[in-house]
Amino acid sequence: MDRLVTLFGGGGFLGRYVAQELLRGGARIRVVERDPRKAWFLKPLGGLGQTQFAAADITDPAGVARVIAGSDAVVNLVGILKGRFDRIHVQGARTVAEAARDAGAGAFVQISAIGADPESPSAYGRSKGEGEAAVRAAFPAATIVCPSIIFGPEDGFVNRFAGLAQRLPVLPVVRGQARFQPAYVGDVARAIAAAALDPARFGGQTYELGGPQVLTMRELNVWIAGAIGRAPAILDLPDELVGPMVKVGGGLWGSPMTYDQWLMLTRDNVVSPGAAGFAAFGIAPSPLAAVAPAWLVRYRRHGRFAKPRGEAA
Repeated sequence: MDRLVTLFGGGGFLGRYVAQELLRGGARIRVVERDPRKAWFLKPLGGLGQTQFAAADITDPAGVARVIAGSDAVVNLVGILKGRFDRIHVQGARTVAEAARDAGAGAFVQISAIGADPESPSAYGRSKGEGEAAVRAAFPAATIVCPSIIFGPEDGFVNRFAGLAQRLPVLPVVRGQARFQPAYVGDVARAIAAAALDPARFGGQTYELGGPQVLTMRELNVWIAGAIGRAPAILDLPDELVGPMVKVGGGLWGSPMTYDQWLMLTRDNVVSPGAAGFAAFGIAPSPLAAVAPAWLVRYRRHGRFAKPRGEAA
């Protein structure tokens, strides 16, 4: 295989795993970041000449066209959780899809999210939905991949809650009834790589990727606390308190939560009934409990090797 796959945002959390899957499959990759130095850690993972780096802003048509030139496939992994959603999720996605089409790329993969909907109450969800439509208009044969919450060693979701459970005797939980279907980053990356390398099979389709378990926010926090050997009291914060608090700019858990992120939690983040998912790629998704303990051990009081207090050495 001698295909060149260009990854916008390839140095990010999900992107690094997609890059590894493509490299293992023998593809050449071109990793695009605004600052390519942030992705240089990927270079040793491929063979000589297998990995390239380029600088571009996805909202700059000329820069995007320049880095896409010669690509057999293009993957857009760029996304934000706060800021100018339309600029990145709609304008940026359109720019990359149009450039991929004009360059004659055989495949385009857009990373969206479960809950993407032009009618979403959150600006994030609306922009993701509008971005999907913009990509379809520019590149009708695009593959759109919509994961639920993604977990892995470098994630900002499970690790955040583990850090809180590690240091707090009382763990506050927002929207404890909100449901998620956490998907392992390695599984999501395998699906994305397959879509990029086999557009004849996966092109033109939308896939919703969720793990094998549906967990509420409360259940997720309780499980994470148990996995690191903690048992904090769980404090379910009422919507009537949290909603107004974040709307006026208050912070939660020691870090700011935007009102838009709060609105995102008002809708479940689970795979739609009948939606194509991991099974279409022949992937049996990994449950959280089978993967997460391997890295969550660093949050345990005694780590991986130290013996618990009071036990003989």
